[in-house]
Amino acid sequence: MKPLILAHYMPWYMARPFSQVWGWHWTMNAFDPEKQTAGKREIASHYYPLIGPYDSGDPTVLEYHLLLMKLSGIDGVIVDWYGLSDLFDYPFLHKNTQTLVELANKLGLKYAICYEDQTIPRLIESKKLTAEERVLHARRELDWLRKNWFKGPGYVKVQGKPLLLSFGFDGLTNAEWAEVLKGSPDAQIYVSEHNKRSAAQGSFDWPIPNEYPASLDRFDKQRVGQSISIPVAFPRFHDIYAEGKAQPTLGRIPDDNGRTWTANLQRALKSNAPIIQLATWNDWGEGTGIEPTQEFGYRDLEAVQRLIGVKADLRLPLRLYRLRQSQASNPVPTTELDRIARLISQKALAPATQELLRLEKNSQKKPN
Repeated sequence: MKPLILAHYMPWYMARPFSQVWGWHWTMNAFDPEKQTAGKREIASHYYPLIGPYDSGDPTVLEYHLLLMKLSGIDGVIVDWYGLSDLFDYPFLHKNTQTLVELANKLGLKYAICYEDQTIPRLIESKKLTAEERVLHARRELDWLRKNWFKGPGYVKVQGKPLLLSFGFDGLTNAEWAEVLKGSPDAQIYVSEHNKRSAAQGSFDWPIPNEYPASLDRFDKQRVGQSISIPVAFPRFHDIYAEGKAQPTLGRIPDDNGRTWTANLQRALKSNAPIIQLATWNDWGEGTGIEPTQEFGYRDLEAVQRLIGVKADLRLPLRLYRLRQSQASNPVPTTELDRIARLISQKALAPATQELLRLEKNSQKKPN
């Protein structure tokens, strides 16, 4: 049986003109997207998005991403979530995740949350939280998730319970996670990164550049006996942290002309795990994205299609995205564009293609 395939999604990109400024994840400490060379903006990435640098709050971008996933055979997303606090760009990230969740529900994709509990030490450092409130704060965050997104129609369930991931070990301790979940351990299926925490039902894997491929072997051994484990597949690791003057590089896993991606994906599919995480959809800073790029085109998504036996024209979402982007000069009724999005999400590709062709021809006839 095909596992649930979920792409890890970063909602943290801020770009003009949708936002007033370019965010740190495009600029880091050394890049200026206002500068262009050969038609490309200067961004904090070794690779360039096929649609150019974008804003994670733009619904047209999110629709494009989700429809690409649908046609690729990817079932949904695991979203990096930094909680509800008013610190740094956390409110921006939460708002973008809300938009993403709403569109996932609308387009029929799954979603789950990976909680970044590293936010808790940051809140204490900023004096927005006391050390004594660490567990209470995490409980409040989890309560909000239970009352809101966990109940959503598309939220990922395992054994009938919502799936919750947590990233890293720099936030809460094992004992604190046990306290957070005390009294409601069965309300969700909780999995932690790499190693199973004492309060977790299982673990999920993540790229470790300086230990690859041994890290994958280690995870395969550790997952034996766990009630839930989520292996990872990734195409490469090529961060730009040193060039961006953010931190030293974390290491390198070569792309190897797509062979790294194919091998890791085949390995994950053969694991018989019920869920596989693709790391990542769009981490441009670490170079692990499988979103279409100017360098690789649709290659990585076509590999997913090939390995799970899916056939669909991956260029349809881009054509819809371009029509939405051209609204200012060549307006098209939104209802017609929404209808095409619905057809693509339902994989009614022949009528979607016909509708796109008709609107594209009409758009070309109109004077700019």
